[in-house]
Amino acid sequence: MGSGKELLILGLLCMLGKCFCDCEEGFIAEGSKCIDEDECVSNVNLCGNYSTCTNTQGSFKCQCLDGYKDTGGKITFAGDGQCKDINECTDNRDICGQGGNCSNLIGSYQCTCHSGYTNDSKSSHGHCIDINECTNNSDICGQGGNCSNLHGTYQCICHSGYTNDSKSSHGHCIDINECNEAERKAEDLCGPKGSCKNINGSYWCKCQKGYTNYGHERTPCSELDCDKGTSGPTPSLGGLADILLMMKNNCLALSNPGEVKGDGEVLLEKLFTATEAILSPGQLNNSEYVTGLLGTVENAIMLIGPQLKANSNKIETTETEAEIAVQRGKTRPTGSIHLTNENAELHTDWTTAAGTGSYSGIALAALLTYKNLETSVNRSFENLTGFEEDGVNPTFNIFSKVVSVVVSNPSTQNLSHPVKITFRHLQDKKESDEEMKMKYICAYWTEEGTWSTNGCEQESNTSTHTVCVCHHLSSFAVLMALYPIKHTFGLQMVTKIGLTISLLCLILCILTFKFCRSIQGTRTTIHLHLCICLFVADLVFLAGISQTKPVGGCRFVAAMLHYFFLGVFTWMLLEGVQLYRMVVLVFNANIRPLYLYLTGYGIPLGIVIISAIIRPYGYGTDQHCWLSLNDGLIWSFFGPVCLIIFLNVFFFIVTVWKLAQKFTSLNPDLSKLHKIKAFTVTAIAQMCILGLMWVFGAFLFQKDSLVVAYIFTLLNSLQGALVFIMHCLLSKQVRDEYTHFLSCICTPPKKRYSDFSSTNPSSTQSQGTRSGQHTGESQI
Repeated sequence: MGSGKELLILGLLCMLGKCFCDCEEGFIAEGSKCIDEDECVSNVNLCGNYSTCTNTQGSFKCQCLDGYKDTGGKITFAGDGQCKDINECTDNRDICGQGGNCSNLIGSYQCTCHSGYTNDSKSSHGHCIDINECTNNSDICGQGGNCSNLHGTYQCICHSGYTNDSKSSHGHCIDINECNEAERKAEDLCGPKGSCKNINGSYWCKCQKGYTNYGHERTPCSELDCDKGTSGPTPSLGGLADILLMMKNNCLALSNPGEVKGDGEVLLEKLFTATEAILSPGQLNNSEYVTGLLGTVENAIMLIGPQLKANSNKIETTETEAEIAVQRGKTRPTGSIHLTNENAELHTDWTTAAGTGSYSGIALAALLTYKNLETSVNRSFENLTGFEEDGVNPTFNIFSKVVSVVVSNPSTQNLSHPVKITFRHLQDKKESDEEMKMKYICAYWTEEGTWSTNGCEQESNTSTHTVCVCHHLSSFAVLMALYPIKHTFGLQMVTKIGLTISLLCLILCILTFKFCRSIQGTRTTIHLHLCICLFVADLVFLAGISQTKPVGGCRFVAAMLHYFFLGVFTWMLLEGVQLYRMVVLVFNANIRPLYLYLTGYGIPLGIVIISAIIRPYGYGTDQHCWLSLNDGLIWSFFGPVCLIIFLNVFFFIVTVWKLAQKFTSLNPDLSKLHKIKAFTVTAIAQMCILGLMWVFGAFLFQKDSLVVAYIFTLLNSLQGALVFIMHCLLSKQVRDEYTHFLSCICTPPKKRYSDFSSTNPSSTQSQGTRSGQHTGESQI
């Protein structure tokens, strides 16, 4: 029985065991249910060291701590894995960056940053980044330097006049005592008359009175002579005295240590403004004025140039254009200089500009172009000799702009290396000019006010440019020597023959108008003096138009031609006025002789006197003794001539209109009207011939005027013959006087006595007719 109970209990236990064995792995039976087993609790060492165990449904997982990993390389595992330390330094060699070293720790690492680097986080694990010392400490280099950040460090770049206070570039920038350094090296920083004063980052030269550094502290002191170059020989030239005064004041301020120095740029602008005021009214009619202006401007640039702040300076006005280059330093500058503008180029070098003598610390080179000065200097060619070819002397003309070259070299009269100047021609050489023989000449303006070629020669030329090489400096230009084509013999023959005929005809006219009593009257007086003026003008033209030497004689000839040709036109105007009065006025139609003389000779005299006062050097040129075509003086002739022709045309139109009215009126005096009509026609014809002659005369003295010269000469020759034909041969009264005069000479005495004693009625009638005609002519 007892054994039976035991068997029953054993059976029940077996049944219970069978139920437990039915739960899956990771679950346990609880009663009749299987529940999850928390393996992490039941076995605390399940995952091993450096890991955490996390229960999952029916299982668990192991996760290594930071800095560890499973032997299989995984962070999370289940089962038989094992966590071990990760060596971050070998796995990621750039984990700390280039500015730090990595040190492996158990389960971690540490970045040890180099000098100049820091961790980018508060922990030691941070990436090593560069420290910007320049922003962290703005005064790290001092006021004499600029901080430049580098990887892991910084660099102090010191300003001029400062140096690092240590041998490394990290040093604080401290001032260099240049004065002590120069004294230690036995250098003369400020010149013999200057004392060196050290200042932060630099030094300045304190000059004694009479010496200057031109306002630049580090420039050696050089002597200033304020009497040299600040006084000119021609202060009477308007505006030049202002420039000289400005230079004088500026020089005195520079040489006085206590005076406030001027601004170079402002002074330069004032200089060229004053120069423009001198040149803008027109050309300078005096060579002495030109010389004074050129020299004054060059001296002013020498004084102002060293005061300019910039190394390259350009300024332009309506009259001038300049480029100035300046170099400063303890040693002489080297290298080439190339200055250019629209009309010229300068090629030289700094060795030539600075010179070989004592060096003042400043070198200067300037190119100055005068835009309109060529008309003022298109003369004074008397010193140009040696250009005669085939017995012919050329005529000279300015063929470029006038250019001045200025350098600081005090010895400019014999340069060690020549300067090269390229000029642009005023006009391009045309293909048609190839038939004319011309030569380009490089010349300079002397202190005596003339052109010379000494020391300058032409290197090359094209149709647009000429290159000149000069061994000294001054104001330069290109001259064109023009050799005339030899057609002068035929023209001279035509001139001499034609004017001789004209003079003979005018002599006959003068004798006729003077001694022929039957035609005496106001018109005859006008014709007489018109012929006298034309006779003297033609005679002077024939004898002196080409006699350019001496200059004074040539100017006198030009003035005489100016006066008497104006006289011809003035008397022609009086004839037009007289015809107008004869037609319009019934009584007092004649003009009193005194008024005729005052008008006919006074007006031309007044014009010539005023012209001679305003443009005395415009009378006579290098080619002909006539008015200059370059300075506007020619309009003192053509202006009055054009006005006279205009007035005469007006008077003739009114005269013809009034004549037409009188011809259609009742009871016209046909005899008188026909005579006035004839007078008007001859006056108009005379005006046309004389006016047409001076249309060609306007172009007579220009180049390529050979055909014009022939036409002018022929018309000038016809003038005397025309007056003789129209006023003498075509007048019946004059012809009768000529016949009577010739009959008195050619008829034998006996024949003349019988004729005189004859009482032939026809003769008496003829004489009566002539007497009546004489009376009528005199009244007209």
